[in-house]
Amino acid sequence: MAVMEWGIPSFAKEGNPLTPTVFLNLDSSALVPTQFVLVDNLPKVAYSGSMSTRKTQRERLALLQGTLDLLILRTLKLGPQHGHGIAVAIQEQSDDTLLVDHGSLYPALQRLEEAGWIRAEWGTSDNNRRARFYELTAKGRKQLAEETRQWRRLSEVIARILGPEEA
Repeated sequence: MAVMEWGIPSFAKEGNPLTPTVFLNLDSSALVPTQFVLVDNLPKVAYSGSMSTRKTQRERLALLQGTLDLLILRTLKLGPQHGHGIAVAIQEQSDDTLLVDHGSLYPALQRLEEAGWIRAEWGTSDNNRRARFYELTAKGRKQLAEETRQWRRLSEVIARILGPEEA
């Protein structure tokens, strides 16, 4: 299975924990890096290539950062899960299209826990190892509903701009 990594931005340094890594499975022939797509854990820096919109810079970055958050929250709606289980669930639910790197997943989980959208408890995994299990809070359910609404609205707008699929 070929997997494409969403590349590293110019401000990222090797080993920087703020560098997002989400993989996109595009074909089965070769591993080829693609252009950087802002997904998660971005430092709060100016976004140099933005178009003029009514939204503030912070709102635009939050939208881009929220993609992984949305996937995590949606996965936890199904029930408590440990970090590796969340990554596997996202991979399986996307038919092996999305592979979430643990270097992006765990900082996102910490951010969601700090926001009060999830809570964590230590427990024992299926393979008898100690692991933190995460679950959605009431505040997290509200956030999931809002982010889902925003994502669906964005998808509708993009689909409208792209127009009907050509034969």
